[in-house]
Amino acid sequence: MLALLTGNLGIHGGGSGARESDYNIPFVRFPTLENPVQTSISMFLWTDAIVRGPEMTATRDGVRGKDKLDVPIKFIWNYAGNCIINQHSDINRTHDILQDDKACEMIVVIDNHMTSSAKYADIILPDLTTSEQADFCMDGKAANMPYFIFADKAIEPQFEARSIYQICSDLAERMGVGKEFTEGRDQEGWLRHLYAETLKLDPTLPDFETVRKQGIVKRSDPNGHYVAYQAFREDPENNPLTTPSGKVEIYSEELARLATEWELPEGDVIHPLPIYVSTSEGWDSPLRNKYPLQLTGFHFKARCHSTYGNVDVLKQAAQQEMWINPMDAERRGIKNGDRIKIYNDRGEVRINAKVTPRMMPGVVALGEGAWYAPDGNKVDHNGSINVLTSQKPSPLAKGNPQHTNLVEVQLVKKA
Repeated sequence: MLALLTGNLGIHGGGSGARESDYNIPFVRFPTLENPVQTSISMFLWTDAIVRGPEMTATRDGVRGKDKLDVPIKFIWNYAGNCIINQHSDINRTHDILQDDKACEMIVVIDNHMTSSAKYADIILPDLTTSEQADFCMDGKAANMPYFIFADKAIEPQFEARSIYQICSDLAERMGVGKEFTEGRDQEGWLRHLYAETLKLDPTLPDFETVRKQGIVKRSDPNGHYVAYQAFREDPENNPLTTPSGKVEIYSEELARLATEWELPEGDVIHPLPIYVSTSEGWDSPLRNKYPLQLTGFHFKARCHSTYGNVDVLKQAAQQEMWINPMDAERRGIKNGDRIKIYNDRGEVRINAKVTPRMMPGVVALGEGAWYAPDGNKVDHNGSINVLTSQKPSPLAKGNPQHTNLVEVQLVKKA
């Protein structure tokens, strides 16, 4: 089985997931070949699919499109994402799984930086940077001022780097579907075609050459600020929601059905009402006797997830630190700036402490996205939170539960 792991991409790699109505500027996407494989799993479970793929079922693991997986993951194609290692929970477990080249037999990484994930690749294909290619950027909206950006090429591609569109076009050609994939267009041809189709939807937009020259296209929405579910609010009968009832659901019959049909591990709960459920490493877990501090992650101002996590000037300007309440720090003889170790049964991180009353007692915090930097004993020295996080999936989405982790903290060296 092939696993495709990607980040949010532009025209040269897929869609951002935005809806036309989010922007009030119409746009279209290029067609793609139909994937004959309709089976899918939660992206968070890709490591499980390597080690126990044929055991994974719809009712136990949330497999979609089939009752169960027939085969494990044998090949990973990772484009524009650092989730093989850095942005996936329990790094040490993932590392151990990837050591067996008879399990996952091939890993291809396409990126423009030597990320933590790229170091685990069998084949690395150097991608073009934004400066080396032209593309539309459709990832932003500011209240009633929708906009898009034409990011034009600033320099020619360097060395042997190639665009993901060219890589995929060449692969499609070798697989005998080159014409179907490209429809006879190169990357610039697609940009022009897509914009021409967009102009059909909204002729008031400027022409392609004007957009290329000015770079940013923005305007005020004549309808004012965007209102979520506005059509439903004004006429719910003729504009139903996508819920089974077509209405805003407080009690979900679909969740009630899943709660009875799915096989859930002990302690996991799916409930038709929004209720509080204690987690496996929550405040009342017996594991708190061993690891009394609850570690949570947060988005850090020096990075966008792991992007920019390798930029030295940003690392110096906004240092990665673990935040801890003064009372918890005092009990452990820790002062601001001291070197500490954060650990649990999954791994160990060594980093400086930030002692601050902004953290409540019993809780510590670490910014997510720092690049994994282990020593020979697999102790991380850069503050990568996923050394400490769990791969136990959430009950319903089978997704990442990473903000619930029990740890202990000890002083290593005084500042």
